[in-house]
Amino acid sequence: MSVFEIGMLACFGFSWPFSIAKSLRTHVVEGKSPLFMWIVILGYLFGIAHKAVYDMNWVTWLYAADLLLVATDLFLYYRYAGKGSKVAGG
Repeated sequence: MSVFEIGMLACFGFSWPFSIAKSLRTHVVEGKSPLFMWIVILGYLFGIAHKAVYDMNWVTWLYAADLLLVATDLFLYYRYAGKGSKVAGG
């Protein structure tokens, strides 16, 4: 466990709720990339796997929480993308 790892996860975890709140408030997903969010989710899954294999500790929960936030934002993207919302590239 590293203070830098905790700081990274805390900063990412703090920023995603703003994106989620904006999607919920405006129903606009313009500028969001589902591919980017899938890659971020994959990165968190790799982080969780590393923690599970080599260094299981409470920081694993930060990875899981961040993953859930990104997954929520991705869900909102797909929910609003098909309802006349402005989407990236569209």
